[in-house]
Amino acid sequence: MKMKERYFYPAVFTYDEGQEIAVVFPDLDVATSGINDDDALLSARELLGCTIYGLEEDHEEIPIPTPLQKVALQSNERAVLIDVYMPSIRQAHINRSVSRTVTLPAWLNAAALECNINFSQVLQDALKAQLHLQ
Repeated sequence: MKMKERYFYPAVFTYDEGQEIAVVFPDLDVATSGINDDDALLSARELLGCTIYGLEEDHEEIPIPTPLQKVALQSNERAVLIDVYMPSIRQAHINRSVSRTVTLPAWLNAAALECNINFSQVLQDALKAQLHLQ
């Protein structure tokens, strides 16, 4: 089976007063939520990536997405097309190290060495923070 680079699936965002936005992928039978539209969208994209990755890993059939205009909705619901770029999802599950060369001022290098700073760990933590990753 040839793996696709990008998938697009409709998600149903449900808006109920005083509750988080519920997000359901009808074609995949999975759900998540978010405190606002941005959070719900990010949660939906993450869930879609994890779900598709799991199907790929288990060699299961990946359902054909329902066209956005054919998604049944209630009055408090909106259909949103969610996409996921799978190469980055697949890469994230490969936990191997790669070597990178960085340049920093000599005084900063000396100060960090004096304090026994783990350069690799600091760079990883900074990149995760910058990219808003766990």
